[in-house]
Amino acid sequence: MTTVHEPAVTTAADALSVWPASAVEPRDGELTVGGVPLAEVADRFGTPVYVIDEDEVRERCRTYRHAFPDAEVLYAAKAFLCRAMVHWMAEEGLGLDVCSAGELELAVTTGFPPERIVLHGNAKSPRDLDTALRLGVGRIVIDSPSEIARLAAAVGPDGHQKVMVRVVPGISAGGHEKIRTGTEDQKFGLSIPDGYAQHAIARILDQPQLELTGLHCHLGSQITSVKPYLAAVRRMVGLMARLHEQHGLVLRELDLGGGHGIAYRPGEPALDLTALARKVRAELTEACTAAGLTVPRLIIEPGRAIAGPAGIALYHVLSVKRTGAHTYVAVDGGMSDNPRPALYGVRYAPRLVGRRSTAAPAPVTVVGRHCEAGDIVAADAELPDDIRPGDLLAVPAAGAYHLSMASGYNLVGRPPVVAVDDGRARLLIRRESLEDIRSRDVGL
Repeated sequence: MTTVHEPAVTTAADALSVWPASAVEPRDGELTVGGVPLAEVADRFGTPVYVIDEDEVRERCRTYRHAFPDAEVLYAAKAFLCRAMVHWMAEEGLGLDVCSAGELELAVTTGFPPERIVLHGNAKSPRDLDTALRLGVGRIVIDSPSEIARLAAAVGPDGHQKVMVRVVPGISAGGHEKIRTGTEDQKFGLSIPDGYAQHAIARILDQPQLELTGLHCHLGSQITSVKPYLAAVRRMVGLMARLHEQHGLVLRELDLGGGHGIAYRPGEPALDLTALARKVRAELTEACTAAGLTVPRLIIEPGRAIAGPAGIALYHVLSVKRTGAHTYVAVDGGMSDNPRPALYGVRYAPRLVGRRSTAAPAPVTVVGRHCEAGDIVAADAELPDDIRPGDLLAVPAAGAYHLSMASGYNLVGRPPVVAVDDGRARLLIRRESLEDIRSRDVGL
């Protein structure tokens, strides 16, 4: 993620701009989310702990449904998935985008309709495909030519499966090179210029048990500009026009993926969802009209933009170390529960909660407890100069790609997830215990 040096925060509203809408500061030093004091959550469930505001998640789902009333909105489960999240998506009318048999089975066994699920993946395992067919997944996105024959054989001569093809539109967009997936020469999708996409589509059309419903693309993640999506629409419609000319093919769906960027720190940009919806709809209509095509149904796949701003990570300070020009504030979590700073250089804005401080803010580096120099939770953060062991820190915009990417590094154990709503807190995912870790180790 590109480093952004935002202007100094001057108001309470600015300071809470990246927090859930329910976040309020009833007294100096206290912060509540969903009507629940964060210090109370930490006392009850321990730290590290993730807090997710259920109403914020639901409101963001409704915002997408309102902005894209004629589109199919699929929640990208890779951002964060649990049974409660599956339930919320079902109730709010969203579909699901999953990337593995594990995500798929969790969703379906929670009661989510499989026909509203799309399976992705650049390297789907036999188990992924078998599970998708067994559970009756709605669509499978084909990402490589080898998948076509494997999928057709698994479906069988009398079977039927709806599929899409992931196309590389050749557009560079995203907050970091590691999360840009719309460019040539990377592992996802099939290229247009070298003919791989067209060749794969022709092969699918020769398989009667596979029904090609549309094209799919995904430009990357943490995109804050509308322009790349408009360019993608033009290139995808151009391919659809060529396919219609060559095969008489009329595709009824166009999936533009997700990657909608959010602000992690006050002052950072976020994608304007209203502008995106309006301009993409206009661009798609204009491009299809010019090409003489029926306008396909649009599909979008937000993940981070739904889960990210709804989540908060809570940590207790273990030590404060001043060395030379730097102050290091070490907390009881780190890269095992949030690898994003190490992977992408992401910057957060942690906040002291649970006590009032009159000390002036000072620059610090919030670091984790793991045996790794790159275990940094928040670089260049500002916290009160009297920060001390035992203090509670809250990190906003922590709902996406934190716990979902958590590891077992140093056998620390993954944190629990607690939902807050209407003044109540309830456990969604329990803390991973030493017994959990021991029970997997069967080699003695």
